[in-house]
Amino acid sequence: MDIKTIGIVGAGTMGSGIAQVAAASGFSVLLNDIDQSYLDRALKGIDKSLAKLIEKGKITEDKAAILSRIKPTINLDDLKAADFVVEAVFEDFDVKKKVLTALDKILAPEVIFTSNTSSISITRLAAQTGRSAQFMGMHFMNPVPLMALVELVRGLATSEETFASVKALTEKMGKVPVEANDFPGFIANRILMPMINEAVYALMEGVGTAEAIDTVMKLGMNHPMGPLTLADLIGLDVCLSIMEVLHDGFKDPKYRPCPLLRKMVDAGYLGRKSGRGFYSY
Repeated sequence: MDIKTIGIVGAGTMGSGIAQVAAASGFSVLLNDIDQSYLDRALKGIDKSLAKLIEKGKITEDKAAILSRIKPTINLDDLKAADFVVEAVFEDFDVKKKVLTALDKILAPEVIFTSNTSSISITRLAAQTGRSAQFMGMHFMNPVPLMALVELVRGLATSEETFASVKALTEKMGKVPVEANDFPGFIANRILMPMINEAVYALMEGVGTAEAIDTVMKLGMNHPMGPLTLADLIGLDVCLSIMEVLHDGFKDPKYRPCPLLRKMVDAGYLGRKSGRGFYSY
């Protein structure tokens, strides 16, 4: 397919990051969210991120030119002009279902539709649309402008043509596509989230302080950041949601979310975005 305009639904951390990378790769972007304030915040963040990348020499194009390719909109119907769509709303099946069914009625029949879900079954999401053959997972990593990996996940009905188009688009955006099968959590979160969950258990049980746990993983295992710092970056509510998907999908007690993680989410301690998680910001 000749893809020129990419529609992105959801202007949060992931959606705004995908919009930035797509625009920097020369695509026109339609960035949608339900409230103008979310879009304003996203554009401000993209402006700041681009400035840093330009300062470091990672991007040579003029910042204004890249930003001019991003059109924010609160009207979902505007996405009918898109050649390709990425859904990047909150990691909740019911929320995604509502968006997918609405978009399926708006988009032209030939448009490929992808989800940035990090754990929910692609086959199940595809079944909410009338285009299962043209639907698949496109899981970007956070922060999107800096992380090279994109997990590509086929649903049961995803066509070879759809997979080839999405893989080619991923490469045009300067990312490295890696195929993962449609299991809960795919590859990345099947491994990452239980590690984070176990770190929360270690904190709850007094094995070590948050600083000690993170330092051990950084200096002993050469991780760029500790699991609790990473959880704060991802969002504790997102971590909890993914652990619930794993626990529900596998029916295995080893994926049971740590009670401390659940308690912190109940308290509104969600990490960086709320100003407090395992650390204060």
